[in-house]
Amino acid sequence: MEGGFLTISIVTSGAGFLSTFSPNYLSLVILRGFVGFGLGGTSVFLSWFLEFVPASSRGMWMIVFSTFWTFGSIFEATLVWIVMAKLNWRWVLALSSVPSFVLLFLYGVAPESPRYLCMKGRTGDALRILEKIASVNRTKLPAGVLISSRSTDKAEESTPSEDRIPLLPSLSKSSMQSKLGLSSFFMLFSSKLIKTTALLWVLLFGDSFSYYGIILLTSKLSSGESGCFPTIQSSGYLLGDSLYVNAFITSIAELPGLFLSALLVDRVGRKQTMSIMFGLAFIFLLPLLTRQSAVLTTCLLFGARMNAMATFTVASIYAPELYPTSVRTTGAGVASAVGRIGGMVCPLVSVALVNAYHQTEAIAIYLAVIVVSLVCIQLFPYDTKGRELSDTAS
Repeated sequence: MEGGFLTISIVTSGAGFLSTFSPNYLSLVILRGFVGFGLGGTSVFLSWFLEFVPASSRGMWMIVFSTFWTFGSIFEATLVWIVMAKLNWRWVLALSSVPSFVLLFLYGVAPESPRYLCMKGRTGDALRILEKIASVNRTKLPAGVLISSRSTDKAEESTPSEDRIPLLPSLSKSSMQSKLGLSSFFMLFSSKLIKTTALLWVLLFGDSFSYYGIILLTSKLSSGESGCFPTIQSSGYLLGDSLYVNAFITSIAELPGLFLSALLVDRVGRKQTMSIMFGLAFIFLLPLLTRQSAVLTTCLLFGARMNAMATFTVASIYAPELYPTSVRTTGAGVASAVGRIGGMVCPLVSVALVNAYHQTEAIAIYLAVIVVSLVCIQLFPYDTKGRELSDTAS
C-alpha cells in the first residue's frame, strides 16, 4: 500500500500546484482532472488505516479518521472566503495544494500494513512493524509466530504446529489459488462477492449522488440565480462573498453528523447507523419540495448535508470491511469509483433542473435515490460491527 500512498501524494500535490499556472481554461480543467484522479485513490488510506484498528472500536476510529475530510472542506471554504476577497483564484489553488505536499513528507514514516505483508508471505517485515507498534504503546506482543501460506521461512516451517499461534489469521490455500487464477478485480465478481459488490456500487452511487448533490444545491440556491426560489433572490441574501459564507456554514454541518455517527456506529452497527442518518437526510430534504425562505432553506440543507456526510463516511468504512485482505483495497476502490459517477451525474439535477424551474422534481429525485439506497442497506447479508477483518472470501 505504500506505493499507492506515494502515487496519490505525487499526483495530487503536483497537479494541484501546476494548475495554479494554467494559461487557459482547458489546461486548468485537465490539471484539476489529475487532482481528482489522485483523490480517487483515497480508498488506499481508508483500507490502510482500517487494518491497524481493533474491531471493538474500529467504526469510531475510522470516523475520527474521516473527519479530516470535513476539516479540509472547512479549511477550503475559509481559504476561498479570505483569499478571493484580496487576491485571486491562482492563490487559492496554490495554497490549496500545500496540504497535499505534506503527504510526501509523511510517506517516509508511514508503515506498511502488517496484515497485507503477512498475506504476501513477508512475515518478518510484518513482525518488525508489529514490534515497533508494541514498543510505542509500551506493551509486548502475544506469544506465537506470524504464519502465512506463502511463508518461505524455514525456521517457521520447523516450528511444531501446536505452538504456531497466529497473531493474524492465516490464509487458506484455496484463497491463494484463487488469487493466482484471477486478478483482484475479477475476484470481486466471484460467487461469494458479487452480491456485496453490486450492493456496494448502488449504495455508494446513492451516497455520492446525495452528498455532492446537496453541496451543489447549497451553491445553486445560495447564488440567487435560480428563478425557482424568488424568496432567496428578493431577500437580498447571499450576495458577493456570502456564497463562501454559506459554503463555510454548511461545511461545518458535517461535524455534528460525524459526531453522531461515531457514537452510533459501534453501538448499533454500520447498517443501522446508515439507515438512521439517511432517513434523517430524507426528512430534511422533504420540505424543499416546495419553496421555502432563505433562512429555512439554508437550515434544511445544513441538516441534510450533516446526515448525508455521515452516511457517506460510514459507507466508506463499511466497504473495505466487507472484503477480504487480498481484494480489500481493490474492492473498496472500485466501489468508490462507481460511487463517484453519482457525483458526476448529480449536477444534471442540482443545476440543470433548478435552472429550468423544476426544483420540486430535483428534490424528488434526491429523495428517490435515498429510498433506493435505504433498500440496498437492508439487503446486505451482515453487519461488520465487532467482526474481525477477513483474509479470505469465505
